[in-house]
Formats: sequence, structure tokens, C-alpha cells
Amino acid sequence: MTRRRKARSDPPGQSEAGVAAIEVVVMALPVLVVCWAIMFGALYALAHQSVQAAAADAARSASLARTVPAAQAGAHTAATMTLANQDLRCATTDVAADTSGLLAPAGQPSTVSATVTCHLDPIRLGLPIGRPVTISATMSSPVDTWRSQ
Repeated sequence: MTRRRKARSDPPGQSEAGVAAIEVVVMALPVLVVCWAIMFGALYALAHQSVQAAAADAARSASLARTVPAAQAGAHTAATMTLANQDLRCATTDVAADTSGLLAPAGQPSTVSATVTCHLDPIRLGLPIGRPVTISATMSSPVDTWRSQ
């Protein structure tokens, strides 16, 4: 003998129809915000890594130069080329090289450092509006101790 269950009828105003659609709408915004934050973080990390590579190349290029003006020019050229090769288009790029290590006497260890500052358009990081994002990195490179001046 099979028993039949009574069909349960919902009281008026207690229907659960459409609840899943509301849950999807309520959860969509937080999920999209988290996805956007992950994307922003990844793009920022890649941009920072590119600026660090440009600073390292600028410092190395400056440490190989024989004169201070050649070191400054070499640092700027190396940094802009590295940023271009990394496909990082900065609104403005500042390159400052501390070339005081080139003036050290032969036999004395010294270093040359370079600071690269990139003012990045916020659109490149996935931000629809805002001021340029500034990313900066400083790297140093040793000067050959026994080089001739």
C-alpha cells in the first residue's frame, strides 16, 4: 500500500519563486569586485616589475660609462628602451642616475644607482578614472674597480 503525501500549498505571500535570481544578482557585484581587484593587482605587479627591470638596466648602463654625461644619457636610453620592450607606456618617465661612483679613484669599490619613475595612465591598470599612478624603483650596479678613467 502506497501512501500519498499531501501536496503542501504555500500560504499567500510566502512563495519562493525567483529567490535564486535574486541571490545571483546580490552575489554578482562582490564577485565582480573581487575579480577586478585581482586584475588590478596583477597589472600593477607587472608594471612594477617592468619599472624595476628598467631601473636595473639604467644602472648597469650608467656603470659601464666612462664619463658622467655619458652615464646619464646611457641610463635614460636604457630605461626608455626597457620600458618600451616591456610594452609599458608611461605618460611621463623620469630617470635619475646617481653617478658619483664613477668619480671614485681606481681600486676603490663604488656603485652607480638609477631611479626610474613611471607615471602610468590609470586606464592601463584597469581604472576607468583617476590620477596617474606613480610607480618607482631604484637599483644599483657596481662600477668596475680597476677600470681606467
